[in-house]
Amino acid sequence: MSKGKKQNKLGLMSLVLMILTAIFGFGNTTVAYDQMGYASIIWYIFGALVFFLPVSLMFAEYGSTFSSAKGGIYSWLKESIGERLAFIGTFIWLSSWIIWMISTSSKVWIPFSNIIFGTDKTQTWHLFGIFTPMQTIGILGMAWILIITLCATHGFDSIAKIANIGGVLSIALPLIFAILSVIVWVLNKGQLAEPVNGAKSFIQSPNPLFVTPIAIMSFVVYAIFAYGGMESIGGVVDKVKNPTKTFPRGVIIAAIIMAVIYSGSIFLVGITANWHSVVGKSSVNLGNITYVLMNNLGYVFAKTFGFSAGSAMEFGRFMARVAGLGMFIPYLGSFFVLIYSPIKSFIEGSNPDLWPKKVVQLNKHGMPGFAMWIQAFVVVAVIFVISFSGNNAQQFYLILTDMANISTTFPYLFLVGAFPFFKKLKNVPRPFVFYKNRIITNIMVAIILIVLVLGIGFTAVQPILIHDYTTALWTIAGPIAFALVGWIMYEYNSRHSKKVAKKQ
Repeated sequence: MSKGKKQNKLGLMSLVLMILTAIFGFGNTTVAYDQMGYASIIWYIFGALVFFLPVSLMFAEYGSTFSSAKGGIYSWLKESIGERLAFIGTFIWLSSWIIWMISTSSKVWIPFSNIIFGTDKTQTWHLFGIFTPMQTIGILGMAWILIITLCATHGFDSIAKIANIGGVLSIALPLIFAILSVIVWVLNKGQLAEPVNGAKSFIQSPNPLFVTPIAIMSFVVYAIFAYGGMESIGGVVDKVKNPTKTFPRGVIIAAIIMAVIYSGSIFLVGITANWHSVVGKSSVNLGNITYVLMNNLGYVFAKTFGFSAGSAMEFGRFMARVAGLGMFIPYLGSFFVLIYSPIKSFIEGSNPDLWPKKVVQLNKHGMPGFAMWIQAFVVVAVIFVISFSGNNAQQFYLILTDMANISTTFPYLFLVGAFPFFKKLKNVPRPFVFYKNRIITNIMVAIILIVLVLGIGFTAVQPILIHDYTTALWTIAGPIAFALVGWIMYEYNSRHSKKVAKKQ
C-alpha cells in the first residue's frame, strides 16, 4: 500500500500541469483585450508576480498544515483568526460561487447561440414577443438554475462527467487560436491588425473606459481574477513528491508559464483583431467577446488563404461554433458540481450549531436539498432584478463580470490577512514551510492586502465617477450583503446554541 501511495505522488511537471489546468482560462485573455488591449499584458504579469506567486505559497502552507481538515478554507480561517471571522469570510467565499452562478447562468446562452447559429444572436431574442433580449436571457438563466438544482438535489449529477469532454475542448481552444493566429501572422509577414506604436501601446488602453488612473487601477481585479482558484492548490501539498522543494518550484514555474501564456495570448489577439473595428463595436460585450474574436479569427484566416468573403464568413461561424461548444459543455458540467459542492463543504466543515437544523440536513441522495433551494431562489431573485432593471447588453454583462471579479477577490482579504496569525500558531504540524522570516512575511502580506484593497476600491469607485450608479451598486453589493448575512447568522445562531446548551 505504501509503495502504491508513493507512486501516486505528483512530480514537478505533473504539479505544474495541474496548476495550469485548474487556473488558466482562455476567456480571461479575450476579456483583457476587450478592456485594455495590449496594455493589459503588464497587469497580467503584475498579477502573477505580486499576487499568484506569493499567495499560492501561503495557501500551500495552510493546506499542508490542515490537510486532514474537512472544512477547507473555513478550517484554515477558524484555526487562525477564530470561528466568527472564519464563518463570515467563508460565507463571502460561498457568495463568490453564488455570484458566479448568477453571472454564468446568463452568459451560458451566448455559447449556446454560437453553437446553433455560429454567432451571438441573444441580443435579438424576444421570448413570446413581449420580453426584451436582456429579460429573455434572465428568464432562461432563472430556468437553468431551477432545473439544474432540481436535478442535483435528486442526485442526477452524473451529467457532470461531460465536463471531461469540455475540458479537452477548453484546452484545445487556446491552442487552435494560437496556431491559426501565428499562421496568419507569418503569411502577412508580421503585420498586425492592431498595430504596435511603441511602448505607448503597452501602457495606454484603446478603450475609452480605461484611460484614467483610477480606471486602469481597477483593472487589477481582472488580473487577479485570472489567477483565481488558488485555494484549491493548497490542498494537494501532501500529494507532491518532496513538497518542500517541488511545490515552490512548481508554483514559480507555473506563474512564469501562465504570465507568458496570458501575455502571448493577448498579443496574438491583436494579429487578427483591430480593437476599434472589431472589439469597439456596440454589439460586442464582455459576454460575447470570446466568440466574436474566434469568429473574426476564422474570417481573417480564410481570407488570408484567398477564400471568398462568403466562405470566409462561413469559416468564421464555424470557429464561433467550436468556441461555443468548448465553453458550453464545461459550463454545464461545472454547474452540476458547483450547484452543491461549495455549499455542502461549507456546511459540513463548519459548526452545525451555527446553522438552522433544516439547512444542515442531507436528503436521501446525500445532498443539502433545503440549502440548495435557498441558494437557487437567491440566485433567481438577483438575476430577475438585474435582467429586469432596464440595462443594455454592455452594461448587463459589465455588471455580471464586475460582480464575479469582486466577489472572487474579496475572500482573499480574509485568507491573506489571516496568514500572519496562522504563522503564530503553536503545536501544529508544518510539513511545508516557505515563509520563514516573520518580517518578510508581514511585509508581503501588507503589500498583497494593499493591492487587493486598491483593486476592489477602484473597481467600485470607477462607475461612480462616470455616474453609472447601477453598476457601482451591484459591483460591491454582493460581498457586503453576504458578509452582513453571514455575521447576522453567526451572532444569532451562536447565541441561540448557547441558550440551548444552558437549558440542558
